[in-house]
Amino acid sequence: MSSNHCLYKLFIPITKADTISHLESMNILAGLCAKLTNQIIRQIELALCWSSDESDMRVSSVEAKSIITKSNIPGIDYVINPYIGCQHACLYCYAEFMKRFTGHGGETWGEFLDVKQFGLDKIKPEKYDGKTILLSSVTDPYTPLEAKYENTRRVLERLIGTKAKIEILTKSRLVERDIDLFKQIAHIQVGVSLSTLNEQFAKKIEPRASNPHDRLRALKKVADSGISTYVFLSPIFPKITDWREIIRASESITNEFHFENLNFRGHNITRIMGLIAEQYPELVEYYDQVRKDTTLWDVIEEEIKDHCTGLNLHCKIEFHHGGFTRSK
Repeated sequence: MSSNHCLYKLFIPITKADTISHLESMNILAGLCAKLTNQIIRQIELALCWSSDESDMRVSSVEAKSIITKSNIPGIDYVINPYIGCQHACLYCYAEFMKRFTGHGGETWGEFLDVKQFGLDKIKPEKYDGKTILLSSVTDPYTPLEAKYENTRRVLERLIGTKAKIEILTKSRLVERDIDLFKQIAHIQVGVSLSTLNEQFAKKIEPRASNPHDRLRALKKVADSGISTYVFLSPIFPKITDWREIIRASESITNEFHFENLNFRGHNITRIMGLIAEQYPELVEYYDQVRKDTTLWDVIEEEIKDHCTGLNLHCKIEFHHGGFTRSK
């Protein structure tokens, strides 16, 4: 008896009557092997995509009194920030102000991550019934090291059964990992942030985030699972962000679009203007104007509203200038 036949007998049990032909059995075995191979390849692919090298990050563990805190964001009652810091290192990020409140004053945003430790048993799903909870406001709930530490996933597991509305916003394809949990939460909506579909420009402004097309592919998987979704066009770089193109690329996935303007803050002005000077020198003067005259955003806002109305899209403008002051 050949070794191949022994392997065949090992994996494919033959009935007493031996009615299954050798060829049929080998086809079954081939199908099983192909399925298993695809699963292994998928796991390797996801591991490579979501893995994060900690060698260039300062990762610490910190005790948190609570993981769910009250919010001052209009329309949001509570926020969940499972981490302090964010690996995506977005050039424009407003959340960098958190450094001075968390003991990271001299550190570079995007190069540190504090993994919050907290009592999961303190999360009572019924406490938040009727409220809106956002993941997250000053970090990304699916920052690359979430693949290792799973803070976001553990919180979501505790929120199963809540009647709260859960909103998730991310720049990571890792969000697709938790589709099984999303299905167990009655009121949940998942969104991805997009500022551009140009992968080269995205790499400049969001160096460690998933590339834009991977985000959309992940959002489609979420939507195909029956979960409500939206696209958050943020931040809009005037005359650079092609928000119409982003809508065209994603309107087959979702009918809901939120829009946020680029906010100039003291800590990001130099980086943003340096980027414009390097990539779009012809726009430097215009960006200086935008910084000084925020009414220029009103023109963009009207264009967005007219476009969304014409396409019968649900459009939410969340332009603000230095704070959470406007939402329409």
